[in-house]
Amino acid sequence: MVIWAPKQECMPRREIEELQVKRLQSTLRRVYESVPFYRRKMDDAGVTPRDVKSLRDLRNVPFTTKTDLRGNYPFGMLAVPPEEVVRIHASSGTTGDPTVVAYTRNDIETWAEVVARVITAAGVTKADVLQVAFGYGLFTGAFGLHYGAERVGAAVVPASSGGSERQVKLMKDFRTTAIACTPSYALHLAEVMEGMGVSPADLALRVGLFGAEPWSEGARRELEARLHVSATDNYGLSEVIGPGVSGECPEKDGLHIFEDHFIAEVIDPETCEPLGCGETGELVLTTITKEALPVLRYRTRDICHLDESPCRCGRTQARMSRVSGRTDDMLIIRGVNVFPSQVETVLLEMEGTEPHYQLVISKKGALDELEVRVEVSESIFDDEMKRLQELREGIRRRLASVLSVSPKVTLVEPRTIERSTGKAKRVLDMRS
Repeated sequence: MVIWAPKQECMPRREIEELQVKRLQSTLRRVYESVPFYRRKMDDAGVTPRDVKSLRDLRNVPFTTKTDLRGNYPFGMLAVPPEEVVRIHASSGTTGDPTVVAYTRNDIETWAEVVARVITAAGVTKADVLQVAFGYGLFTGAFGLHYGAERVGAAVVPASSGGSERQVKLMKDFRTTAIACTPSYALHLAEVMEGMGVSPADLALRVGLFGAEPWSEGARRELEARLHVSATDNYGLSEVIGPGVSGECPEKDGLHIFEDHFIAEVIDPETCEPLGCGETGELVLTTITKEALPVLRYRTRDICHLDESPCRCGRTQARMSRVSGRTDDMLIIRGVNVFPSQVETVLLEMEGTEPHYQLVISKKGALDELEVRVEVSESIFDDEMKRLQELREGIRRRLASVLSVSPKVTLVEPRTIERSTGKAKRVLDMRS
């Protein structure tokens, strides 16, 4: 099993924590001196960089949120002079000002390094051809994976997103061995391949690097069966660095966090109190090597838990579970918390369903109503009405058991739910 940076990825925990404290203290001093926003936040909280002497002391440092980043649009969070910035990325800004992130030349080098670790852990080597099917542009995903692949020495096909038939043609013609995209788009590509009469045996694919949205073990099984790849999860977010925060190894037992660059915490999203390893809550990340735009205790809104035990692959850095949902896309249906990923897990267990669904929430009088629209396979849809009714009722009963809410289930024809080249739109909330 190949490890890209064994010295860092297999460091004893005591040494990891000593390095984190040293780099954390340096980062705190720098942002306190150079970012007025952080200086005010820390002064208001009554904490100075000198007060943080251990990782436990980090809990006294205030959180950073997406609202804070938007409130300092565009460059209020910079910790370096503008002339040291060599790259600017930003979110779409569909709900307000975009979230801007910036990189120095060293930041770009760090980014390439951590993504090289991710794709190496997934099984990509310099002998591979990686097709990047994320959108290039202000979105960080495509560029990060591109840099990491070039750092490893793999050939990169910068296909960008969309043009699904063209994606399949490129995979076939260029003998693509690894693909990077969202898991929902990969499932769509599997459908397109089937429609084009292209079999996985016609391709050279063997590795799938999937991320940017929550997905389940059922989705992994589906992807591996339909694309004949080893499907691995990777995690990152633009506000922290982009892809490269963590990634799975072949053991597929959690995503390795590169703790020499990031400090991970899990908190109770309601009380904001720190939780222990194994306890599920909201992931909070602090950058400790980022130069242009470091973030302190950034609330990701992603739900997971941490595990600090050594992995069978030999890596010693903490692992995070796959993201099960988000605190801000959690649905509250009649007082019950529901995550789309819970629905996905159930649907992928049901024979006859396709991995494409949509949740529609509406009001009936004063009560919330949940409708789950799910595609069924062509063979099932063309079956007799009794078989469809049995499938619909089986899905409803299983969802009611898992969610503690009894939804309406609507079976729809294959390929009728809208596809996306990026993150899948799973929820349609009509209550407002």
